[in-house]
Amino acid sequence: MNLPDQLVLERRMRFALVNGRSPRPDSFCVMCEARIGASYLREVATQLLYCDQNCYAGHCKSAALALIAEAKAS
Repeated sequence: MNLPDQLVLERRMRFALVNGRSPRPDSFCVMCEARIGASYLREVATQLLYCDQNCYAGHCKSAALALIAEAKAS
């Protein structure tokens, strides 16, 4: 397992899965910019919205890669 995947797995998942309740009509996924429907994920700490678990996982992985790149640069 490479380091970005390991960092994602070690990080605690802190989100709420919301079903049957739409947020504001003008809400979009922070990763893919899809319109948020009746089911979505909301990250508890940041209140960011994701259209599904794949976008949430992608965001976590990209954040881990950014941290690795920053650590290597310094």
